[in-house]
Amino acid sequence: MTDFTMKKDADGVAIITWDVPSKSMNVLSMTGAADLNALIDDALADQAVKGIVITSGKKDFAGGMDLNVIAGLKDTGGAQGVFDGVMSLHHLLRKIELAGMDPKTKKGGKPIAAALPGTALGIGVELPLATHRVFAADNPKAKIGLPEIMVGIFPGGGGTTRLVRKLGVMAAAPLLLEGKLSDPKGAKANGIVDEVVADPVEAARAWVLQAGEADLVKPWDAKGYKMPGGAPYNPAGFMTFVGASAMVHGKTLGVYPAAKALLSAVYEGALVPFDTALKIEARWFTNVLLNPSSTAMIRSLFINKEALEKGANRPAEPDQTVKKVGILGAGMMGAGIAYVSAMAGIEVVLIDAQQEAADRGKSHSADLLDKAISRRKSTEEKKAEVLARITATTDYAALKDCDLLVEAVFEDPAIKAEVTAKAEAVLPQEAIFATNTSTLPISNLAKASARPEQFIGIHFFSPVDKMLLVEIIKGKETGPRAVAKALDFVRQIKKTPIVVNDARFFYANRCIIPYLNEGMRMVAEGVDPVLIENAAKMMGMPLGPLQLVDETSIDLGVKIAKATRAAMGDAYPDGEVDEVVFRMADQGRLGRKAKAGFYDYDDKGKRIDFWAGLATEWPVSKDQPSFTDIQNRLMFIQSLEAVRALEEGVLEDIREGDVGAILGWGFAPWSGGPFSWLDMLGAERATAIADDLAAKYGNRFTPPRLLREMAAKGESFYGRFGAQKAAA
Repeated sequence: MTDFTMKKDADGVAIITWDVPSKSMNVLSMTGAADLNALIDDALADQAVKGIVITSGKKDFAGGMDLNVIAGLKDTGGAQGVFDGVMSLHHLLRKIELAGMDPKTKKGGKPIAAALPGTALGIGVELPLATHRVFAADNPKAKIGLPEIMVGIFPGGGGTTRLVRKLGVMAAAPLLLEGKLSDPKGAKANGIVDEVVADPVEAARAWVLQAGEADLVKPWDAKGYKMPGGAPYNPAGFMTFVGASAMVHGKTLGVYPAAKALLSAVYEGALVPFDTALKIEARWFTNVLLNPSSTAMIRSLFINKEALEKGANRPAEPDQTVKKVGILGAGMMGAGIAYVSAMAGIEVVLIDAQQEAADRGKSHSADLLDKAISRRKSTEEKKAEVLARITATTDYAALKDCDLLVEAVFEDPAIKAEVTAKAEAVLPQEAIFATNTSTLPISNLAKASARPEQFIGIHFFSPVDKMLLVEIIKGKETGPRAVAKALDFVRQIKKTPIVVNDARFFYANRCIIPYLNEGMRMVAEGVDPVLIENAAKMMGMPLGPLQLVDETSIDLGVKIAKATRAAMGDAYPDGEVDEVVFRMADQGRLGRKAKAGFYDYDDKGKRIDFWAGLATEWPVSKDQPSFTDIQNRLMFIQSLEAVRALEEGVLEDIREGDVGAILGWGFAPWSGGPFSWLDMLGAERATAIADDLAAKYGNRFTPPRLLREMAAKGESFYGRFGAQKAAA
């Protein structure tokens, strides 16, 4: 079977249908592109064909280019292989765009329309943009746009050049640089789609039968074309590009190569004829694809993320789809878990000690749905349907037919043990019990369970409705069915799972806490807080460590410090940090929630500037460390901890380490995650930098044995561990 097929009807319309076998969503491969090319040639050469409609045999149009194929072009052919592959795609889309017309007169072409039944992303938009008219189904669930920038590349199939020439730089910029997606009506409003209709195939078919030659000539192929908003060499266009350049640098701080390359392709392409602009786009796309950052982002945010979501590390157990979930604790975490579960179609029993608290937890879902309705992303009917799935109660007997229970009560082992016993007394014998703890060891909590092999950790991140990552933690006695159940549940609620073994702070908190601590340790040393925060952001961290402490709350830091000190005794390493945390807490500076932390806040909680008292409590030293040292301290303190987690068996898969770092706490997405970043540096160089940091700042930077061993052997993490997982 081929990816594209064609049928010609009695009226002379050739319907080309995209339907990739064995895939739920169409993605374009080089083989598929060759299939489409042959069909276009056939239809253009057939005198009986008056016009062409390109559509999909699936509910959606396309999910984009197969990034595995793009990665393969680079691996087999290097830069020339990528460029040639991209240019072959440009030739195909240009053939569709010109549709057999005379090169000089632009006459004699055949009308070609695109009919989008649902979602169209990436090449699924670039292909329609090359046709003469785009019809989309009136499907509010469909998403249409060019999200390539989110995985470290940019639209390289002509989408960048065509969208800018169609809309102008200012209108195209948010669609290209932010990867904004719209429903079909929004896509029509922003200029990607021409018509939104009930039956796009029939509407497209009718259009090609009556379209005239003037309807086929794109503005940039017509005489006298002028770019909307102005080209770079006129005053208006010049100012647009100056503003765009400043905006890109302001948002990326120079660490995301794709955004800069996209802007270069747009600027340079705007100075030359259209076909030359396509070559420029292809060259910049090739440049980006060969950049280690883009390679790492594609691997982590597309290939590895998709593999984990499809159950790459799922035990070989029967289907464990969750039918009814019980949730103990209706606070923010429990309420959030109830919401995402009900949205996924799962029946929910939400239990709290007081009915008022349980009702308040359910109202959290109502509030989120009201907000979605106000933004026209949901309906009153959908709200009623979702809320009807949530039963808010104090009665544990309501758990009698739940097949999964998620406990989300206070981080107190005694309280957790009490509710575990009460819940297991009524849960079915085969039910899986999951605790949503973020710090307490799972194996210890499992001691309160009569079924430790069915006890597991499922650690959600706050806010639950927005955060993509879920950390699944195996206790010492956790069985494979519990792991499979947790993975299937996470898949149902459309989150990305990582599976780790039990240890203090698991994986995510184990790595992020040292980042927060390093920032506070530098404050105590007299490092300028401005340097600390900007060093982090200029390495791609979404928040500096001091701002992140404020967001997570300083009293939480006090609680964690006390518990960790009690558990570790004399081995506790963070006394200098405690001095900062405790002093801040003693002064009531608990972070954003108290409108007072390392930063000052206005009455509405908006961050203003650093607290003036910081300079009094911890004076800034006259001699400041190098900016590079500050950046290395912040990056290495996280990355070395990730290596230790792998070395100790907490992490079993480096893919989970990288994906979990980016989605869980925002580890410099441009880098692909801590293991990808260390691979970019090389183990030998990373070891040398860590040794230097250890000599200057302390043993916490001492390279783990595994990193030293890899440096000695000239190995990389993905060379050593990635191949094993791929083979498995």
